[in-house]
Amino acid sequence: MDDPELLVDADGGVLTVTFNRPRQRNAMTWGMYEGLYEACERADSDDEIRVLVLKGAGEKAFVAGTDIGQFAEFSSGSDGVAYEEKIARIVNRLEDVDVPTVAAVQGFCVGGGLGIASVCDLRIATRSARFGIPIARTLGNCLSMNNYSLLINHLGPARTLDMLLRARLFSGEEAASAGFVAELCDDDQLQTATDGVVQTLLGHAPLSMWAAKEAVRRVRRATIPDGDDIVTRVFGSEDFHTAVAAFATKQPVAWQGR
Repeated sequence: MDDPELLVDADGGVLTVTFNRPRQRNAMTWGMYEGLYEACERADSDDEIRVLVLKGAGEKAFVAGTDIGQFAEFSSGSDGVAYEEKIARIVNRLEDVDVPTVAAVQGFCVGGGLGIASVCDLRIATRSARFGIPIARTLGNCLSMNNYSLLINHLGPARTLDMLLRARLFSGEEAASAGFVAELCDDDQLQTATDGVVQTLLGHAPLSMWAAKEAVRRVRRATIPDGDDIVTRVFGSEDFHTAVAAFATKQPVAWQGR
């Protein structure tokens, strides 16, 4: 029997969610997204839970985006809008969790994985971690305005455009210098560093931490404009559909801009 794609364990006031598809670099399926949503519900409904920790199985990735198979049946730009709305439901629910949330990142944290890490309150990462959304050279799609807002909020406009236009992957050191990563550690010290941060959070006043989280969340979301027209145009493009078909065969895409 195959191992579960998502592991959820509670221990000593800490709820740990492990993305468990190491051979696929923990790429997210819809079942995993829904499982993450349910874990958020559990974190808020169980008075014993004081911290939520997210991590990836294996050493190669935190989460390497959404599984490309989720895009195979897209036929129009409206499918892209519906997809981004589904993702926003999960990502926003994680951002809404009452208790502090910590992403423990090793390896690739890209695409949807970067979105998940971005809504966590703190990110602990190894020096070998890699952060980015390289869609300009892979699928030719775009982000929702909610996800653009997250990147701009954390990295600023200049770093966001550098990451997206050049399809760059930021190193752990770069992410830390940008303030995105709260604590950087050696590759063999991630669990120790994460445990140290968690113990600090367990000792602090829950309502003070909740107030800080809630205030930051409200400020960020208050400035998000509508962007469905952007998503509709890009997900409905010939470039996107060609790139999705080419991804499985590793064929290069001749971008047309339409």
